[in-house]
Amino acid sequence: MIDNMHWLATATEISLENPVLKDPTIEENLRQFLLVLSVSLGVATLSRVFSLLRNIPYTLLLLLVGLGLAVVDVRLVNLSPELILFIFLPPLLFEAAWNIQWNRLKNDFVPILLYAILGVVICVVGLVFGLQQFAGASLATALLVGASLSATDPISVTALFRELGVDKRLTTLMEGESLFNDGVAVVAFELLLGIALSIEQFDVSVTIARFGIFVGVGIALGGLIGFGISFLTQRFDIPLVEQSLTLVSAYGTYIVAEELGGSGVIAVVTTGLILGNFGSRIGMNPRTRLVVSEFWDFLAFFVNSIVFLLIGDQVRFYTLIDYADTIFVAIAIIITARAISIFGLGSFSNLITKNENISLSGQTVLWWGGLRGSVSVALALSVPESLAEREEIIAVVFGVMLFTLLVQGLTTQPLLSYLGLLGDQPTRQRYTQLVAHRVALNRVLDRLKELIERQEVDEEFARYQMALVDGQLEELKEDLINLQKSNPEVLVYAAEQIRDELLAIESDTYAEFIRAGQLKDELAPLLQDVLPQA
Repeated sequence: MIDNMHWLATATEISLENPVLKDPTIEENLRQFLLVLSVSLGVATLSRVFSLLRNIPYTLLLLLVGLGLAVVDVRLVNLSPELILFIFLPPLLFEAAWNIQWNRLKNDFVPILLYAILGVVICVVGLVFGLQQFAGASLATALLVGASLSATDPISVTALFRELGVDKRLTTLMEGESLFNDGVAVVAFELLLGIALSIEQFDVSVTIARFGIFVGVGIALGGLIGFGISFLTQRFDIPLVEQSLTLVSAYGTYIVAEELGGSGVIAVVTTGLILGNFGSRIGMNPRTRLVVSEFWDFLAFFVNSIVFLLIGDQVRFYTLIDYADTIFVAIAIIITARAISIFGLGSFSNLITKNENISLSGQTVLWWGGLRGSVSVALALSVPESLAEREEIIAVVFGVMLFTLLVQGLTTQPLLSYLGLLGDQPTRQRYTQLVAHRVALNRVLDRLKELIERQEVDEEFARYQMALVDGQLEELKEDLINLQKSNPEVLVYAAEQIRDELLAIESDTYAEFIRAGQLKDELAPLLQDVLPQA
């Protein structure tokens, strides 16, 4: 017995000293990760504890904390372009595409594509010309700064839109533009990088052909994987497996598309759109859809928490000071180019489409809400070290990004208030709460009636309980009437909710037929054009 205990102690000592089992690199990386996570969750907690911090979007609050750490020269993790593009970006793109409604996106596809494609061109051309003329920047600096800053990242703004109940069309326009122009910006950066390094010559036809290949491969692969997984999930109903498939598809689509010479961003967006709007309907029951959506909400929150904290922590203030003149010029150009893009292309879209015009106030919010973020940083950091202007490019991109996030991001809510675009979210929330109470109490009544019919409870006791519940229902009815009288817009919101519910019932019914093998293809919805828009 003693010999056995001595052997066990010796084996344990050897295993603890084994360098394979105690890798200092793994231990250090784990410590850094836990430190970043602790700071992020600490900020999230404080933002809900103190009312003063609730008015600041969570992602911007994380950025401010990261900047504070950078001031005292505390560096959490070395942020690399690979970390952003291959680890952080795919889940953020997939989550946004999964949650965006295709019907809303389809209705505004023309302005979204105009902003995502021509808007990128206007931004790049404006920065290339302006930085050379007014800041004396080299062609390489102007090209790569222009490509990097052409990608918008309005995560903070769209989160604010949802919280305040801003018009859903504005949210769709901003999210849709960001989803697609990320891919266009990455492709533009890759095309212009060769010119900046003097290893390629600019040729319009070649550039357009390469752009077509990038986008075409991305859409084709994204569509193949999206529809493939959609039909695969029809064969079984295992929520954890279906959830895992969406995660694998987000990363797998990005990596495979990049390997095949396509746009990983466009591929992930395509897959997310298909799975969110088609696959989740025909291959997942409502409970599974809810589980998957909650999983992606958590993952997006988790990744955003890390990204914005690390972006702030990476800032090198001395380089910003060294290139302050170029940064100020770039800020002026980017604001001007964004105005030309939004107001010019928005007016053109209003002329050629039959949809309701994008209002001037809406265009103003889209213009001011064109923030720059993680994609711009990743592209700037991916500039090869062999390029002499690399430090200047990174400094300018970081400087412009900080201005858009801190100045434009923190002033978006006052701008919405000034333009009268603040939503009625508190009223809608109150209405939803009252409706939820009413539904719950009606279910309680149904249950009491069922118990009486089955003689499973004393009837006098059950009748007394029903009388109490009826009293509460009368109070709720009165509260709902008063809310509707004081806020007539609640009736519009109620109509929207009913319409969405009816469309969901129709779609789920077709999905049941498909899962049962009675239908091979999803039927076109009949109620989409029949039910009036609220």
